[in-house]
Amino acid sequence: MPEPAETIIELTIPSNHAGARLDQALAQLLPDWSRSRLQTWIREKRIRVDGTEAVPKQKVWSGEKIEVKPARHPIETGFVPEAISLDIVYEDEALIVIDKPAGLVVHPGSGNWRGTMLNALLHHAAQLSAIPRAGIVHRLDKDTSGLLVVAKTLEAQTSLVRQLQKHTVKRDYLALVLGRVPAGGWVDAPVGRHPVQRTKMAVVASGKEARTHYEVLEKFDDCTLLRCSLETGRTHQIRVHMHSIGHPLLGDAVYGGKPKRIIQNAGPSLPGFPRQALHAQRLELSHPQRDVRMAWEAALPEDMNRLLLMLRENRDRKLHSIHPAKT
Repeated sequence: MPEPAETIIELTIPSNHAGARLDQALAQLLPDWSRSRLQTWIREKRIRVDGTEAVPKQKVWSGEKIEVKPARHPIETGFVPEAISLDIVYEDEALIVIDKPAGLVVHPGSGNWRGTMLNALLHHAAQLSAIPRAGIVHRLDKDTSGLLVVAKTLEAQTSLVRQLQKHTVKRDYLALVLGRVPAGGWVDAPVGRHPVQRTKMAVVASGKEARTHYEVLEKFDDCTLLRCSLETGRTHQIRVHMHSIGHPLLGDAVYGGKPKRIIQNAGPSLPGFPRQALHAQRLELSHPQRDVRMAWEAALPEDMNRLLLMLRENRDRKLHSIHPAKT
């Protein structure tokens, strides 16, 4: 695959960053790149301020015109297109909305360098090779199903990232959690890396702000179906927040959701639920190129739908045995 032409990102420093160092401001305005990478680009003379090469520790005062020439990370040069099927819910010149199946990794990483959604996107739309992370602006865990949006242009990517930062992208999930949740509510607790188990996230004082709203949709003997709405989007946020209030997701092996009794009661045809019971059902955002809000919904995948049907049958059978129909 030929190398794409060098990309130039142009932006203007907003007034709320006045007095900040250039690298600090850019880290906020261009969250797809780390501050250390931006500092490297300043040293490599890849960033200009009002037409002049930027210098380390330079400050900005708002209104400056910035030009950034991103350098591709060595890992990114190994990203290759692969003919992997994608369930595309919507696509136009700016966006792709995908209904991701459980089991599909979104972005290549340690142990998963091929066979990811990013590889599939590069095959589906070759121009995405010129966009950081092939246009991916948010992710779903490997074993979470449902909707996510991909940007097809740098302008669309910038718009979507800013909407995510301002919490104006609405993301609703269906989650089956252990225990009977009495009523809806919210969790407002910072999420960060677990202080001991570094592969996990946890509610920690040093974490980033995180808020999850939840609504009770249906109750069963030992679990509850919730609609969870993200106000922020931290790694494993719903899984961590539900665990923190004593209601981990059913099937979540990482955060304590191994419900042996529930699975046994669900019926012999369902020996176990092999993943966290979490599905990104609804996505709503402002179109990057049009003055319009757009929304999409994705039906429950077969495994979660089958699980819910069995739990309902089990509940109804028990109710019938307690209150048999009169003849």
